[in-house]
Amino acid sequence: MPASLERNVRVFGITSFLNDTASEMAYWVLPAFIATLGGGPAQLGIIEGIAESVAAGAKFYSGLLADRFARRKPLIVSGYAIANIAKPLLALATAWWHILLIRFADRVSKGVRGAPRDVLVSESVPPEKVGGAFGLLQSMDSAGAIAGPLFAWWLMDKLGYSIRSVFWFAAIPGLICILVPLLFARETKHALTAKVADLRANSHALSTRFYTLLAVVGLFSVGNSSDMFLVLRAKDVGISAAQAPLLGLVFNLVYTGGSWPAGRVSDRLPRRYLAALGYAIFAVVYLVFGAAPSKGAIWSMMALYGLYYALTAPVLKAMVVDFAPKEARGKAIGLFYLVSSITALLASLIAGGLWKEFGPQVPFYLSAGLAAASAVGLLFVRPARS
Repeated sequence: MPASLERNVRVFGITSFLNDTASEMAYWVLPAFIATLGGGPAQLGIIEGIAESVAAGAKFYSGLLADRFARRKPLIVSGYAIANIAKPLLALATAWWHILLIRFADRVSKGVRGAPRDVLVSESVPPEKVGGAFGLLQSMDSAGAIAGPLFAWWLMDKLGYSIRSVFWFAAIPGLICILVPLLFARETKHALTAKVADLRANSHALSTRFYTLLAVVGLFSVGNSSDMFLVLRAKDVGISAAQAPLLGLVFNLVYTGGSWPAGRVSDRLPRRYLAALGYAIFAVVYLVFGAAPSKGAIWSMMALYGLYYALTAPVLKAMVVDFAPKEARGKAIGLFYLVSSITALLASLIAGGLWKEFGPQVPFYLSAGLAAASAVGLLFVRPARS
């Protein structure tokens, strides 16, 4: 594999770092900001659920385009550009539905860039390094998610800036991240015309194993509501809005440190074992958040939550690549994102509704049960290479 292509992993790692720095500066203060605009858990569920679900079509369609066109870079760059032009507009919001529109733009743009970027990365490294490549990408992504909350906390708690000011500051890394892939990413030049790629993608049907994996991921995702519900629950035990970015810091320190090693280990051991362990850890985290026994328990569970992400985010992507022929890899990744996004809508709407009607314990316990069942299901999903 040419070194000029393998550098794509580093290029997109830097891009992800900058993009997540911008995103996470805003993300962890959104619940408190929504509250100042008259919103609550139900509105948060609507915002996060719709924002994720509308991205589903974009993710799937962009995955199909990634199979049909030799050039993936325009889709990727445009996706980063739309997101980082939209994010600073949060500072101008005066009603909770304004946030919905901005999150809509942000998540659709993520859908546009997600599958083409992942296909480009998977084609830039040898097959035996795919897990490590996705792991490095995820580590850089979550490193930005460390920098973002830390910067937001410093601006608010130490310098006294308002939440709206944090949104404006987030534009700085956001705009830089548009330039990095534009200037330095390289196409893999797989040299398929649109017509030939279309025929070859259709001739390589995805396997029953792939759809079984997709069903397990879908079951889990029905209980995987927006992380903002964790922030709201933390608020219930006395963790303030100014400290919320530090929750993100704790979570992302573990996420960053664990993602690359987890991806590399998955290149040597069955990936399903690592992903199943991640789902089991998720179940434990949500059980404790449901009980919310103390501030200390919440802080420790946020660290454990980072381990869940490290064991699943890069590993599941690598599993999707394992299960799909190269000519239909974009379609497979697009379907993976599609199912995850649609079920995210259900998860956030269900969690918001259950919280409102029955209190916070019920949605957390439901999520824990679905995660435990999904962990068992993953153990029976074997890739063809096994």
